[in-house]
Amino acid sequence: MSLIAVQAVQKHYFGHPVLQDISFQLDRGERLCLLGSNGAGKTTLLRLIMGLEKPDGGQIVVASQTIRGYLPQQLPADAPEDASWTSPEIRQLESAMRQTELELETLGQDAAQAGPLQAVLTRYADLTARYEALGGYQHRHLMEEALAGLGLTGDVLSRPLATLSGGERMRVALARLIIRNPDLLLLDEPTNHLDLDALEWLEQYLTRFRGSVLLVSHDRTFIDRTATAVAELDAGRLRIRPGNYSRFVAQSEAEAVTLEREIKKIARELERQQEVTQTMLSHRNMSQYHAREKVVARLSTQLEETIGRAHSASQKLSFQFVPGLTTGDPDRILLETIGLAGGYGQGLLFHDVSFVLRARAKACLCGPNGCGKTTLLNLLRGEMTAAEGRVRLAAQMSVGTLGQHVIFADESRTVLDELLSRATLSEAQGRDLLARYGFRDTHVYKQLQVLSGGERSRLYLACLLLEEPNILFLDEPTNHLDIYSREVLEKALLSFNGAILAVSHDRMFIERCCSLVLGFIGSRVLPFDSFEAYRQAARVAESQERPPAPAPDRQPDSSAARRRFNRAQERRETALRKEQLRALENEIELSETKKAELEAAFSAETGPDAYEAYAGLLEDLERKYQAYLRLASEEPVSEDEPG
Repeated sequence: MSLIAVQAVQKHYFGHPVLQDISFQLDRGERLCLLGSNGAGKTTLLRLIMGLEKPDGGQIVVASQTIRGYLPQQLPADAPEDASWTSPEIRQLESAMRQTELELETLGQDAAQAGPLQAVLTRYADLTARYEALGGYQHRHLMEEALAGLGLTGDVLSRPLATLSGGERMRVALARLIIRNPDLLLLDEPTNHLDLDALEWLEQYLTRFRGSVLLVSHDRTFIDRTATAVAELDAGRLRIRPGNYSRFVAQSEAEAVTLEREIKKIARELERQQEVTQTMLSHRNMSQYHAREKVVARLSTQLEETIGRAHSASQKLSFQFVPGLTTGDPDRILLETIGLAGGYGQGLLFHDVSFVLRARAKACLCGPNGCGKTTLLNLLRGEMTAAEGRVRLAAQMSVGTLGQHVIFADESRTVLDELLSRATLSEAQGRDLLARYGFRDTHVYKQLQVLSGGERSRLYLACLLLEEPNILFLDEPTNHLDIYSREVLEKALLSFNGAILAVSHDRMFIERCCSLVLGFIGSRVLPFDSFEAYRQAARVAESQERPPAPAPDRQPDSSAARRRFNRAQERRETALRKEQLRALENEIELSETKKAELEAAFSAETGPDAYEAYAGLLEDLERKYQAYLRLASEEPVSEDEPG
């Protein structure tokens, strides 16, 4: 039975259609991810399902007694600050129970109050039943577990929410939502404030979640590991495909090839019908001429619509990188650090950092939140002074930087004026360039001070790449970009001939664009060949951490603690291995299905592209089988442990 059914839902804002005839349903165990450009209506759809807004047409049917849980992209600015991280519902019940206990104590001292005492006892029984149903007796323990998984430990649990940062408050909201164990989870960009450890924890939680999930995310690896289906919201319409993001992309590419063939077919038929129409006119066969005119008009409309569908992606954000040096020694050292140390105040975030960045290197700084990635990047850019060590830059270099917060010198300028001030371009050339960055029509006349964070980043990139840098310093470059723009950015970076040093949490961006990972392990920064190699090293380092050495008379207790720690670590590693095996099983199953579909479609008319795709699929399938066998051959998973 479906938990939720969305039926022909429509929504308009100021006469503009945002959602048009949206229909889908979600059953238990299904996890649907919504994709779409910024402003496509993804958040609007979540708010409609939560009942925070009403549709202009259609209906949303939620199964009776379904508990919905919603994590918005941003907490309301006017929301009252809770004094504690504990759930408000739990706190209200605890307060009511304490008050009722006081009443019971007072009434119990007076034998004449038997009637009122029974009423208060009944009320107290109702309160305790509700408290137990909400998990009140386990609430603190569950909350601590959820917060620890999301990266909040230590004194955070004893601090008022008002003292937490925005990102920490969002994690608290997510933890509250998780331990409520709702039937339907609605998550709007849940990964925005999570580091890598918290991301992996949330992925494991969602894959074990027994209810339904509808989420919005631009994190492609997160979608790959959690989604059972992907829905694309574009121009108010929703298109759903089974499988994760990688399968969604493969199907989209296959559909694009089919659309191109359809365009050629319609164009040929249109040309033929136009010739026939002209012949009818020359022979003065007016009845046939008018009939053919209708056919031509219909084909023209069909061709326009098909071309629009085929080239909708080309209207997304576009980048053009022009490197400062297209020739020269690719092994030339552009940047070198020697024994670098840095931080704030008396403490050092990192020390003894030594590496080189060559002319064509693509490197990424990776590590948990607060480890010092941005600080190190600022040292390399010369915006901060190192506590120890030095940075050497090659002579005659140009450097380009995109930070997390974009600042323009004159906020009163328009978008077009800012671009034209950076390069010798005509207005027509400037408007053409801005259109590829998402600024079209009257948007080029918007003042900089009213731009959103994503718009500011896009404009800054357009200006930056006109400067032809040798090195690009990128601090979370994908943060304000939608999923399509990230794909285009990655393709551009792969063809960029200069050096790149980026800070990013986007795992797919790192894997595709960076051949070197500089990973934070404690206060050290070490080189790794891949992101996965870094994550494995980070997990090993974490497992080797030990509490301070105990006093001699407590040695037996310490040994027991270490054994418990090791067993807990083994359970975590076993659970992670199980999740990886399940994920590979799902990927292999999808690949086998696609392989069977391709084999069934082969015929005498099959082109070389199809066979090339088939060969690539076989190679990918072989790699997945090998990865599965490697994982399965590791230390066996205990059968008595929960999966």
